[in-house]
Parts: sequence; C-alpha cells; structure tokens
Amino acid sequence: MRVLVVEDDRQITDFLERALTEAGFKIDVAWNGPQGFELALKESYDAIIIDVILPVMDGLEILQKLRNRGILTPVLILSAKGSVSDRVSGLELGGDDYLTKPFELAELLARVWSLIRRSKVNQETVQLKAGDLWLDLVSRRVFRGDEEFRLLPQEFALLEYLMRNKGRVVTRAEILENVWGYNFVPATNVVEVHICRLREKLERPNKPRLLQTFRKAGYALVEDSSPGDKES
Repeated sequence: MRVLVVEDDRQITDFLERALTEAGFKIDVAWNGPQGFELALKESYDAIIIDVILPVMDGLEILQKLRNRGILTPVLILSAKGSVSDRVSGLELGGDDYLTKPFELAELLARVWSLIRRSKVNQETVQLKAGDLWLDLVSRRVFRGDEEFRLLPQEFALLEYLMRNKGRVVTRAEILENVWGYNFVPATNVVEVHICRLREKLERPNKPRLLQTFRKAGYALVEDSSPGDKES
C-alpha cells in the first residue's frame, strides 16, 4: 500500500513516516503544495494525507485540483482547524475524511485503512443503477435516461451512497458517517441541503420521484414511486 503525505511540519512528517512504515505502508513525502500536487498526479497511491496549511499551494487547493483532474484517490485532510465549517469545506471539495490536530496515531491509522477498504469496495462495481438513473463510478458521470447531469463531488458521493442502499431508509446520522466521514455535526443542515440539490438536478415532473423523505426517519432512493408521490 502506497501513501502520499503532504505536510510541511518536519516533526509531524517524521512521526507519520515512521508510524505508517511500521504499519506496512510505503510512504512518499511532499513538503509543499506544488510538490504534493505533482506527485499525486504522476504516481499511483492508495491514499493521500494532506495538511491544509502548506507553502505556496494549500491543501484544499491541491484537493480541488486533483478532483478536477479526475484523480479519485482517497484523501484524509489534516488540520488544526476543527470547526464545522472547516470540516464541511474540506469534504465539499472532495475530501474523504477529516482529522483535527492534535490526533492519536491509532485513530489516523484506522481512518487510513478505512478509506482504503472503502475505495477497494467501490472499485469492484463499475456502475450503479436505479430505474432510469445510473452512475458510472469510473468516469464519475451521472445519467437519467439520455440526460447527463453534472454533480459536485459531495453530491455524487451522497447519490452513490443512496443508490448502494436503494430501497432502504437511511438516517441522517448514517449519511453523515458514510458520506462525510463523521458521526455528528451539531447545528448543520448539510444533508438536507445536498438532498435538495440532488432533487433540483435529477427530478423531473413527468418522471418517477426517486429521492424520498421519511419524516423523523431519514431518506431513501426508490425505483417504483410515481411522479405524484409525496414525502412520507
């Protein structure tokens, strides 16, 4: 397993390099943003660990550029900033998980292994389908019938999770844990906002409604609802 660490703090980098090597990973290190970006483009990694504050190009800019280039390697964001808005910003740009400094080594290793496992499972399926809606997990393209839709990274991740669980009501907590990578975010409506965005992009008056809300329960993606179906 190969991991790229993009971090300018030498003490943290040495610590991560030793710990990850002992855990069986092969490690490459980049000390600034441009160096990390170039390595991530030309090399193949199982996971990338990126600090937010970096010289020349910050970690979130690297992340955004990688996702725009179609690089889908799982990314764990490290940051001393732990507010809800900071976490949401990083995950909105395509980050897969977020860990606040200072952190425990055991938690970091567990998160890295989790990202890699999830990535390998996702690679086993090339396409997901629900009715006339389908996702291509390789090209990251979304279609409903012959119409193609452009989704932001986190919108795609949410739709993918709902499609993998089609027909089942998933709770808000489950969505936060599996799509955003943490169990609970107080005072944020990020799930509701993204559900609304998906509906605006994917739903059509003359087609079955796919995304259903079940009050006090959660959300489900269904295949057999009629155009006039209302929320439960």
